[in-house]
Amino acid sequence: MNARGTGGNRPDDGMADVPARFVETAMQLAAAAREITLAHFRTALPVEAKSDESPVTRADREAEAAMRAIIERQFPEHGILGEEYGSQDAEAEYVWVLDPIDGTRSFIIGDPEYGTLVALTRHGRPVLGLIDMPALGERCLGAAGRPTIFTDARRGAAEARARPCPGLAQATLRVTDPFNYGGDAAAFGRLSTAVGALRFSGDCFNYGQVASGFVDLVAESGLGAYDYSALVPVIEGAGGLITDWSGRPLDLASDGRVVAAGDRACHSEALKLLQE
Repeated sequence: MNARGTGGNRPDDGMADVPARFVETAMQLAAAAREITLAHFRTALPVEAKSDESPVTRADREAEAAMRAIIERQFPEHGILGEEYGSQDAEAEYVWVLDPIDGTRSFIIGDPEYGTLVALTRHGRPVLGLIDMPALGERCLGAAGRPTIFTDARRGAAEARARPCPGLAQATLRVTDPFNYGGDAAAFGRLSTAVGALRFSGDCFNYGQVASGFVDLVAESGLGAYDYSALVPVIEGAGGLITDWSGRPLDLASDGRVVAAGDRACHSEALKLLQE
């Protein structure tokens, strides 16, 4: 991820600015997860299969436990939804949504394109999101009322901006796994044949690339709230647009089909193909 580009229009979602203390906590959560996951990265770490056959490791569980402990200490009135340890006080006004390792399959093979996702929702709507890439030393932070900030360990912080794209024929589409669309495979096929370039792998890294102006489009299905909640403020704060496949805003009740674009016209074209 890198900060560049001039495209897109940042939407006005009507949300109040996110308090600075929440932003600081999100960064603390990411830092705690980063320390733990890097300690286990590229080590001989046992891998287990969860009930849905997705992989999980000690690093996933330790990182989420550390993040939950910080939230419980600083904001005991807030709820928590995590990939590994489930839901706690889900009806609270504010709910933190955590994915300690987004891209566990990448993590266990030593691929640096794994990330930690931290989101804060208010009344179910994401208002704060952070994509942290521990092995790459990169971070995208988005919050309602603020521009998305990209931080690179080598070059510091800068505002991230999505780029304009004249149409799907000129667009670069990134998806994590082209074989993971299930009943949505036909829709993905229509979209993938309409774009100018198609790249695979990446998980949450792909969305940071949209926010940073290097990729035009991401479309995925079968995601959980912990997979997509953090992406919403990051994409929107960079001037992009991220919705479900019907064009509706994402919240904790969304169906897990997500399309993100740096350019609204490109997003609209993609929706038409996904809905055919």
